[in-house]
Amino acid sequence: MSNQMNMQSQLEHLQLKYVGTGHADVTKFEWAINQHRDTYASSIGHHSMLGYGAIAQNESLGRMKYTFLQNMLQPCGKPPEKEEE
Repeated sequence: MSNQMNMQSQLEHLQLKYVGTGHADVTKFEWAINQHRDTYASSIGHHSMLGYGAIAQNESLGRMKYTFLQNMLQPCGKPPEKEEE
């Protein structure tokens, strides 16, 4: 019993520390936003990936970084309308 409580407490700690780990109530839209933001952040953080994208799109590294940062604001567009219960 204590092992299960310990695992649950560790999972809750991870979910508080890392937003992208998700939980049972995460919507499809929120999950997609986390995936897109993680991808953009990874591309910005790894210089070789950023360089590959810059060459493929014929843009400078700074322009690619700026574009990725702008796309991180709303990577999947506007959030869907919430249904009132």
